[in-house]
Amino acid sequence: MKLIIAAIKPFKLEEVREALTTIGVRGLMVSEIKGFGTQSGHTEIYRGAEYAVNFVPKVKLEIVVIDSMAEGVVTTIADTAKTGKIGDGKIFVLDVESALRVRTGDINDDAL
Repeated sequence: MKLIIAAIKPFKLEEVREALTTIGVRGLMVSEIKGFGTQSGHTEIYRGAEYAVNFVPKVKLEIVVIDSMAEGVVTTIADTAKTGKIGDGKIFVLDVESALRVRTGDINDDAL
């Protein structure tokens, strides 16, 4: 199993969710986060004063899938979340040692 963590622009969330559902992803976790990467934040003007915004709002997706789905999920997220502008996000893929569905006691692939 693989854990896919993606940080994307918030306005792309619904489009990415729909695309993932289309390819068979049955569940995901979403968190609102703040961070910065290459862009190192930006400046904004509020009531005539300039302020440094060091952390940019993002949405973090966490998805656990069977190994054979991982590449398709990564490709789908990357294609759907891409705007071509700085700050489109990052995707990380990690190995998952085990999974347990609390309600039924199913483990690993069956728990997904």
